[in-house]
Amino acid sequence: MAQILVVDDEEKVRHILSIMLELKGHVVEQARDGEEALSMIHSRRYDLLILDLKMPKMDGITLHRQVKKIDPAYPVVFITAFGSVDSAVEMMREGALDYITKPFEEDRILMVVERVMKMSQLISENEGLRKEIAERAGLADLICVSQAMKNTLEIVRKVARKPETTVLLTGESGTGKELVARFVHANSPRSRNRFVALNCAAISPSLVESELFGHEKGSFTSASSQKLGKFEYASGGTLFLDEVGDLQFEAQAKVLRALEEKTFERVGGNRPIVADVRVICATNKDLARMVSDKQFREDLYYRINVFPIHIPPLRERTEAIIPLSEHFIRRFRQEMHTQPELTEGAKKLLLRHSWPGNVRELVNAMERAVILAGNDPQITESTLSFLARDTTAPPADDFELPMGGISLEDLERDLVRQALSTANNNKTLAAKLLGISRSKFRRKLKNITGDEKE
Repeated sequence: MAQILVVDDEEKVRHILSIMLELKGHVVEQARDGEEALSMIHSRRYDLLILDLKMPKMDGITLHRQVKKIDPAYPVVFITAFGSVDSAVEMMREGALDYITKPFEEDRILMVVERVMKMSQLISENEGLRKEIAERAGLADLICVSQAMKNTLEIVRKVARKPETTVLLTGESGTGKELVARFVHANSPRSRNRFVALNCAAISPSLVESELFGHEKGSFTSASSQKLGKFEYASGGTLFLDEVGDLQFEAQAKVLRALEEKTFERVGGNRPIVADVRVICATNKDLARMVSDKQFREDLYYRINVFPIHIPPLRERTEAIIPLSEHFIRRFRQEMHTQPELTEGAKKLLLRHSWPGNVRELVNAMERAVILAGNDPQITESTLSFLARDTTAPPADDFELPMGGISLEDLERDLVRQALSTANNNKTLAAKLLGISRSKFRRKLKNITGDEKE
């Protein structure tokens, strides 16, 4: 059963259609012209609008365009005479789902209504599925409380509508650059196709071209079968190159060519393949400085820097800390079937913390807090005591060497373990807390444990 609004200036037409549809169990309301219909549409939601093409005051074409401003997916069917079929077809190009002609054939009307209602249901279900996928992808974590993030997201929405424009996302580690990249994809015309992410820092130098562009069977020793690269796999959608500053210098030229010429070849192949993808790059490095130091290709830098967007660190949007914390707590307490809330003291502690790991650190901290709270209804300062340590090293002048001396090796071992604990076992964040690279941190951790795997 559907709620249907019939809009026609002829009472006889409205009456006939109402009888036909009500006999099939639908609930029908009537409007005499476009102005009356628009007022009714503003006051309630209908499952289907059946509009006469030609009416006084406001015709069906004008009403249809007004309705599409309210909801682009609003299901609309037109009523038209044979002489105006071309106009109805034109309205279908603007989003109408079908049309019926006068004089009416009952079977045709009922068939059109049934088909349109099924189509509308599929569209609605598909939109719901897209929202669910977006939720699972973490897009709901883009809570815009701070003016800085509101401004950023407004820019992001604009570029999302330009499906060919290359975007460069910059910002510190953990600020949510991949979330923003997914937001661009989800709000773009490419959203029905794949979002493919590749961490350039994690690719073996010997496999970087194969990962990006794929390879043909037998092109090298271990190439036992043909493989699609990320450019090809993301065809029609979005390719996200994370940590692009770590991309091997030799591979940068190949990426530049794919972006410039919109084609590439698989390793060991010679057939050009069209690269129909939007590329979004992200980095926490200063690419301009890397260009000056000859560590990053200048031509590639200018090619990916078409639309730069900077993601501000969490410390520059402190007004978002509590709303984000409460959002993550709600997520984790649903998973763990608990109900803890932040106390005022806990909120003050969260605001005092410097958040060097940004939103990623905040997510980890809230998961840990919900686990530590257990069945306790409150997350207190005590619960968050793991954040209370000052994560910045004291000035050297303030450090007093004990009279009995210290073991530098023991001190380093303790600092590495503390950093790992504070970072909730996130090695990248732990390295950041100690002001060293991730690879150097892993080496130190290996020296301590003796079995840390690379």
